[in-house]
Amino acid sequence: MGLFSKIKLGLQKTRNSIASGVTSIINSFTKIDEDLFEELEEMLVMSDIGVNTATEICDMLRKKIKEQGITDPNIIKNLMKEIIAEMLGEDEGLKLNTTPSVILVIGVNGVGKTTTIGKLSSILKAQGKRVVLGAADTFRAAAIDQLAVWAERSGVQMVKSVEGTDPASVVFDTIASAKSKGADVIICDTAGRLHNKKNLMDELAKINRVIGRELPDASVETLLVLDAATGQNAVNQAREFKNVTNITGIVLTKLDGTAKGGIIIPIKNELKIPVKFVGVGEGIDDLQPFSANEFVNGIFDEA
Repeated sequence: MGLFSKIKLGLQKTRNSIASGVTSIINSFTKIDEDLFEELEEMLVMSDIGVNTATEICDMLRKKIKEQGITDPNIIKNLMKEIIAEMLGEDEGLKLNTTPSVILVIGVNGVGKTTTIGKLSSILKAQGKRVVLGAADTFRAAAIDQLAVWAERSGVQMVKSVEGTDPASVVFDTIASAKSKGADVIICDTAGRLHNKKNLMDELAKINRVIGRELPDASVETLLVLDAATGQNAVNQAREFKNVTNITGIVLTKLDGTAKGGIIIPIKNELKIPVKFVGVGEGIDDLQPFSANEFVNGIFDEA
């Protein structure tokens, strides 16, 4: 199955929510008026796009319709596709320009963080890169064990310690191992405890200091993993994590199991964080690079 087919299939529930909603509203109006805009805005809010971004989409829609002298409601869907594509902007892939480069993976428990690391390892290994994992979520023994399973499944090496070890020391050991083995990419798991933001901030700051000292010129990606099924709560998590660390990209998991995939739009529009990968299934190859055009087509093309 091709990339577009996987994303389109994964967006089926979101498409049923957004595209069907837009079509239903358009079909109930014979002219474009303020009542139509109000119904569209309400539908977008209910589709987890959020009040601010839904309002902005409708304001831009009004402007385009006025500028182009459009009177036919049936043209609205294509205009909305254009507006959302503009909001999402250019696609941004991983920036791994040094040897080694570092990927820090952050996110609260249960969002699919460990699975994401495993799938990402598999992707990078398939590209011919030598990958070393660092099990720096030492808060939970289960996290270390789960990562070990994925390391074995992906065929990559892993550095770990016992539960309760200082996470920054695990990162230090992982960097040392990666240097000695000539690794291309280091991927480090981290603990995500948003209920205690000070501990989280201190832990991430310490990890970043270790990376800055040991690999001062390295490319560093900090990827926040979010569960699409949590809707606006995922947007709130992104906002909270952004307050404590520099996030370079989002990985949105479980997109195939929810109608709330529209949260990609406010994440980029309001928080200015690019979505770099989406999870569209359980398989090891179901973590896909995010494409704005394919996403927009996937939520609007009903066929």
